[in-house]
Amino acid sequence: MSENLMNLTLRVWRQPNGKAPGKMVEYKLGGVSKDMSFLEMLDLLNEELTLQGIDPVAFDHDCREGICGMCGIVINGAAHGRGDSPVATTTCQLHMRNFNDGDVITVEPWRAGPLPVIKDLAVNRSALDKIIAAGGYVSVNTGAAPDAHANAVSKRKADRAFDAATCIGCGACVAACPNHSGMLFTAAKITHLAMLPQGQPERALRVKRMIGQHDLLNFGGCTNIGECAAVCPKEIPLDAIAQLNRDLISSLFKGDGK
Repeated sequence: MSENLMNLTLRVWRQPNGKAPGKMVEYKLGGVSKDMSFLEMLDLLNEELTLQGIDPVAFDHDCREGICGMCGIVINGAAHGRGDSPVATTTCQLHMRNFNDGDVITVEPWRAGPLPVIKDLAVNRSALDKIIAAGGYVSVNTGAAPDAHANAVSKRKADRAFDAATCIGCGACVAACPNHSGMLFTAAKITHLAMLPQGQPERALRVKRMIGQHDLLNFGGCTNIGECAAVCPKEIPLDAIAQLNRDLISSLFKGDGK
């Protein structure tokens, strides 16, 4: 066999639907190129399963460019898996050169109550969308684009806003947290707007509504373990949660009655 090709043993979680019990199923897969992405390797597995008359493994994917956040799965116990770097890796950008010939790879879905399994490795992430929707709208005037310098924003705040805005909503933070907390995700969405002038009119109400929805959906509380930031593919810093907490405490004294 070519040095560029590998034989692997895959232990994959198979679950026909959200109500049925699931189990780990072992598959042998040969001819895996080290140049493949992890999802391309799963495509190869599904081609072989289809030829054998076996139901292919369901998994989420879309852009395959590390942008959309759909591809998240747990690989050998780590959300998105471990690539050349211990962080900043989405599953679709994880390449098979990070594995060795003969490896046994365990592949599981996000395991979190608020993100229930749909089938196999695919989970329902709509709870994350509901948190965003709870934040409501932003009051900004429409019309022609304002001049770039019309609203002065300090570089520190601009950098924090851009860093928070990189969150792709993949849910790795929830899957990695022992409490199944969505605080890092929620903090990223709140911090993004909290640092900008456009986010100020609804700032106090936004944080209360988003945290309320987070808790209503049975996400766990944050105990500052840090697993969320350790697996975040966009390296959202843990101190974003501190910004969320400051905004939440401040909102309690705004007196808007909501």
